[in-house]
Amino acid sequence: MKTVSMVLALLVGAGLVVQVAFNMAVSRALGSAPLAALGNFIVGTVLLVLLLTAFRVDWPTREQFSAVPWWAWLGGTLGAAYVATATFTGPRLGALLLLALTVGGQMIASIIVDHYGLLGFAREPVDATRLVGVVLLLGGIFLIAR
Repeated sequence: MKTVSMVLALLVGAGLVVQVAFNMAVSRALGSAPLAALGNFIVGTVLLVLLLTAFRVDWPTREQFSAVPWWAWLGGTLGAAYVATATFTGPRLGALLLLALTVGGQMIASIIVDHYGLLGFAREPVDATRLVGVVLLLGGIFLIAR
């Protein structure tokens, strides 16, 4: 199952490049990166509602909603910030640098989150191998940005 998860993560990562390109086209036509991001989320919301309906997923109860920690709902703000920022910066940076910087930010945050076991992730202390991997990835970003 881990292999399937890894392949799915790789495909979704590749899809981010395509998503940025789609959103850039919408942004150019509408003249606004935030409007393009809003359109992205409207289309995504409609698709998710259709999928939930098609699979007859039970809607959560009020108790289930209230059990969600308040801070967990902020994931939507981070998603909106990513989509709007990528739509704005994509044409200025290019796909490779944009996604390299995105991965760099993810790597830095991930090593901290894993090391301390934050936000519900299992604790995975930093070791030399992981640190070298992050340094190599960040070095790659430096080479791409040159």
